[in-house]
Amino acid sequence: MRILLVEDDEALGGALRDHVRAEGHAVDWMRRLDDATEARAATPYDLILLDLGLPDGRGLDFLRALRREGKATPVMILTAMDQLSMRIDGLNAGADDYLVKPFDLDELIARLGAVARRYAGNPNPLLQLGPLELDLAHRHVARDGKPLDLTGREWAVLDRLAQHPGLLVSRSQLEDALFAFGAEVESNAVEVYVSRLRKKLGAGLIHTARGLGYRLAAEQ
Repeated sequence: MRILLVEDDEALGGALRDHVRAEGHAVDWMRRLDDATEARAATPYDLILLDLGLPDGRGLDFLRALRREGKATPVMILTAMDQLSMRIDGLNAGADDYLVKPFDLDELIARLGAVARRYAGNPNPLLQLGPLELDLAHRHVARDGKPLDLTGREWAVLDRLAQHPGLLVSRSQLEDALFAFGAEVESNAVEVYVSRLRKKLGAGLIHTARGLGYRLAAEQ
């Protein structure tokens, strides 16, 4: 997934960015709301991790503006404010989940995945696609019952394709899932990871629509 992290605390922001990246996601980290507003205007994010207290304003105002524009991007609030009234305000403003600091990073990853699956239209983390068995929550994939070992970026590509089995996913959408702002993107990066996946998953599971993108076979 391509994730926008809005957090001004350097230590926490760095830990969040590194942990989420280690799970195979691309993360753009912004410390201010004005930078976050520019980033979301330029990039179609899959999910936003939003602190409420930023140097140049309130996270809730950012969230309300997002929803007023009709944007359905899932938003998880991360805040030290644990009053019930603040949680209610956040949810009423359009937040999809709410974590109070300090929180466990593994719990964040689990909630992040659950929110993303709901928005993809399939809250079930267990998928059976022909000979493939995928557990999106635990990042586990097996072919004919035998576990497969995928790198973080290989998993990022497979996860994006698996969220919409049988449907076309464009090359640019896969690039967004792989790379954050500032990362060097080689022209054939997507093709390289798709090729690696085909070798591990088996031929015929990932179809190419030349010039358009890729789709994961819904049935075999």
